[in-house]
Amino acid sequence: MLEITENAVLIRINRLYEESMTSEALYEATRGIWVIGSRREKLEIAFSVYKGEIKEVYKVHNWLPAGSTPYQTRSLEASKKDGRWEFIGEVASDEVRDKYLGKSVSAYFSKGNSNPIKYVNC
Repeated sequence: MLEITENAVLIRINRLYEESMTSEALYEATRGIWVIGSRREKLEIAFSVYKGEIKEVYKVHNWLPAGSTPYQTRSLEASKKDGRWEFIGEVASDEVRDKYLGKSVSAYFSKGNSNPIKYVNC
């Protein structure tokens, strides 16, 4: 199993992912809008996961209530939900991306678990 060493969150975007999506659309699909607990404040890295594979790695700068920042590639209507959050971040460094990009994290999810959020190391 892939060993993730950072305080991280695996975010499954199976419903939003498309092979042809732009890097901006992938970021926006990953960064929000989630029901996520207070452990979010410890997170350093967010992984964009599709069908168990890491599609991108983001360095998390901070978390804000959903709808706090504009989205260019998706509707904001869904983000007007109380108790949901979005992160602001950037693509992680090449060093971090090289460790994880394209790797499988399916072992981190229990069979039948439909929660899109999985904390690692926090």
